[in-house]
Amino acid sequence: MPTKLPNERDLEPAGGMQLDPSGDGIELDESRRLIASSKVEGTAVFDPKGEQLGTVMNFMVDKVTGQVAYVVMAFGGFLGLGESHHPLPWRALRYDVQLGGYVVDIDRDRLVASPHHRAEEDAFADAGYGKAVDAYYRW
Repeated sequence: MPTKLPNERDLEPAGGMQLDPSGDGIELDESRRLIASSKVEGTAVFDPKGEQLGTVMNFMVDKVTGQVAYVVMAFGGFLGLGESHHPLPWRALRYDVQLGGYVVDIDRDRLVASPHHRAEEDAFADAGYGKAVDAYYRW
């Protein structure tokens, strides 16, 4: 088990809105360095110009390394209809405090052309799908 930092606290069950009793204003399912997956899902994803591309639907964790490999971003559609899911390499995203979301150095045209799948598809069941995503983004 990794050593905790001096100011780091244990996570509470997801969905709690109770604030940290230290007065730092951080919810208990978040610490200075960690955030619960439930708080990442639904977070906006922006292009470098600050225009929203979509939202984080979920992320894919490598079972062997335990590392987040991809963020699956919901893109397009209306009220979930016609929406496509675009996996983005996790390391391609950076959090922007001012925007309150993740920024990825991809424009809308490149995103549209990227490997993607429909909501009802389990694209990662095909081992070649992750390789196609990596090749597209050159990771």
